[in-house]
Amino acid sequence: MIRSMTGYGRAEKTIDGREITVEMRAVNNRYLDLNVKLPRMCGFAEDAVKAAVKKSVARGKMDVFITVNVTADESMRISLNKPVLEGYLAALGSIAADYGVRDDVSVMSLARLPDVFVVEKQEEDEQKLTDDILSVVQEALEKFNAMREKEGMAMEQDLRSRAKTVLSLVEKVEARSPVTLAEYRARLTQKMQEVLGQTNIDESRILQEAAVYADKIAVDEETVRLRSHLNQLEQMLTNGGAIGRKLDFLLQEFNREANTIGSKGNDLEQARTVVELKAELEKIREQTQNIE
Repeated sequence: MIRSMTGYGRAEKTIDGREITVEMRAVNNRYLDLNVKLPRMCGFAEDAVKAAVKKSVARGKMDVFITVNVTADESMRISLNKPVLEGYLAALGSIAADYGVRDDVSVMSLARLPDVFVVEKQEEDEQKLTDDILSVVQEALEKFNAMREKEGMAMEQDLRSRAKTVLSLVEKVEARSPVTLAEYRARLTQKMQEVLGQTNIDESRILQEAAVYADKIAVDEETVRLRSHLNQLEQMLTNGGAIGRKLDFLLQEFNREANTIGSKGNDLEQARTVVELKAELEKIREQTQNIE
């Protein structure tokens, strides 16, 4: 199956108190131009995201936007500073004993004292967060590729239809070639009769001139190569995959043969057929610009 280069995919998931959103879009480009935008705190995951995307995408200008919002902050840890608390308790006990003050220390009164608690930010598990981001990236990629494959199916149908049109034009060129030669031979015979009058015409001379002309306008090699190119096109479409750049090269070969046929002979009907052929090849070329 072939794919279009243009596509869009979006996925959103909440994992371990983090809301992860991945949005990706792509447009046509000769090569793969991948740009990933991550929050600064997640920059360590960029290479992994690029590697995952490159497994599914071969060509196009692609932007991937990733946001990570913390919905339940479990990254902060609060612990008791026992040395400080014990120092407070000792000092408060000393005050009560030395000055006869009632000891009414409570948990809440101790909690209000400075530095009784230590607030620490837990270290981020980079591998775990990277895996979480990649799981959402894969989900977005599935939607992204589904859209590209759907468009690719329409492109494949169009290319197959146009390939049939090209084949019919090639057959028309092949059928016209011997007719052109016969018409040339008839015109040559008539011209020689007009010039020589009643004088006997040398049939061998006519055959010789016709042979030279036939060699000049022969398009057998070109039509054989065009048929070969059509077979290659059919095979590429059947095999699928990232065939865009191969099709670009193949279309150059198609046009080379069409131009050669157009340069041979001066038959009006043949020239019209070549114009139709080149117009159809141009439509195929435009379509291949959208294929991955």
